[in-house]
Amino acid sequence: MSRFISSKFDSLKPYEPGEQPTDKKYIKLNTNESPFSPSPLVQKAISDEEIRSLRLYPDPNANCLKNSLSKHYGVKKENIFIGNGSDEILALIFLAFCDEKTGMAFANITYSFYPVYCNLYNIKAEQIPVNSNFSINPRDYFNCSNNIIIANPNAPTGIALNIDDIESIIKNNKDRLVVVDEAYVDFGAKSCLPLIKKYDNLLIVRTFSKSRSLAGARIGYAFGNESLICDLEKVKFSFNSYTNSRLSLVAAIAALEDEDYFLKCRGVIIKTREKTYKQLKKLNFILLPSLANFIFAKPPVFISASSYYNKLKQMGILVRYFKNSNIDSWVRITIGSSEEMDTFIEKTKLIILEAQNENCKNGTQNK
Repeated sequence: MSRFISSKFDSLKPYEPGEQPTDKKYIKLNTNESPFSPSPLVQKAISDEEIRSLRLYPDPNANCLKNSLSKHYGVKKENIFIGNGSDEILALIFLAFCDEKTGMAFANITYSFYPVYCNLYNIKAEQIPVNSNFSINPRDYFNCSNNIIIANPNAPTGIALNIDDIESIIKNNKDRLVVVDEAYVDFGAKSCLPLIKKYDNLLIVRTFSKSRSLAGARIGYAFGNESLICDLEKVKFSFNSYTNSRLSLVAAIAALEDEDYFLKCRGVIIKTREKTYKQLKKLNFILLPSLANFIFAKPPVFISASSYYNKLKQMGILVRYFKNSNIDSWVRITIGSSEEMDTFIEKTKLIILEAQNENCKNGTQNK
C-alpha cells in the first residue's frame, strides 16, 4: 500500500476472482461462465449504427432494458434496477441499506464478496454457520438484528432453498431488508420474484452473466418494492450515472428476446451437469446436490483437493479451489460444454488412477 491510502483500508482484503491465466489455453471450469456464445441476436443487434453511437453517453436510466425486463417478467418498470453486473448492485445494496447500526447477515459459507463489502464499508458482518451438510437452516435467520442476504442457489455449494423457506425468513424479519442473490436461479431453482408483490422488504438480484452468456457485458438487474428501487437509484446516481455501456444494454435486450436460445443452452447445461455428477459419483467423489451451473465436489480420501486442483491445472483444466479452512477439501467445477466435460472426466480418471497407485505403493512400503 502507498503512504497515501486511507488507514481505514489497512485491513481490507479484496475479493479474489477466479484465475484468468494467459500463459496457455485452458479449459476454464473455474469462474461459472457459460460454455455457449451469446445469442445470435446479440451479434445482429450490435450494428455499425450502434457502434457509431458510442460517441454518445448511454441512457443513465437504462429504460429500454427496463422495458424489456418488465415485459419479460411481468413486473412494473418501477420495480426494476439496472447495474453494471450483479456485483455492482450488491455493493450498492450494502452501501445503501447498512451502516454502523445495521450490518448484514449471511451464511459462513457463501459468496465470498459479501464479507469484502462489509469490510470495505465498515459494516458488521454476521456470519451464520451452515448445517453439517452445507445447507442453510431458515430458522437461523428468524428475527435477525441485521439485514440478510442469501445466495439462492448458494455459492459455492449449489444448494437451493425453496420459496417457502425464503418467505419464512422474510416474514420473520419484517423490519429488516432481505436480499436474495439469484445469480444461478435459472439452472433449476425457483425464483422468489412473485414475493416482491407481497413484501416491501425484499430485493432480488440477478445477472445476465451466467444463463444469458453475457459475463463480459457486465449487466445485472434487481427486482423490489418501488421505494427500495428509488433508494438504490439515489445512491447509484450519487456515484456514477453511466454504469452501463450502450453496447451492453443493446446486447442484454437482444439476449432477453431470444428465449428459445436461452432455453436450449440452459437445458444442455443442466443435462451435462447431471451427467458429470453421475460420473464423479462413480469415481467416489463426495458431491452436494446442485441447482446451479457448477458442482461442489470433494475428491476421494487418497487425494487432497489442492493436489487434484494442481494436477488438473497441469493438464490444462482450471477448477476453483478455495483456501478457506471450511471448504479447503472441496473444489467447485463449472459445467462447460459436453466436450469439455468429457475431457475433464478423462483427465480426472487419470489423476485418480495415479493417486490410487501412489497410495497403494506407499501402503506397501509402510508394511
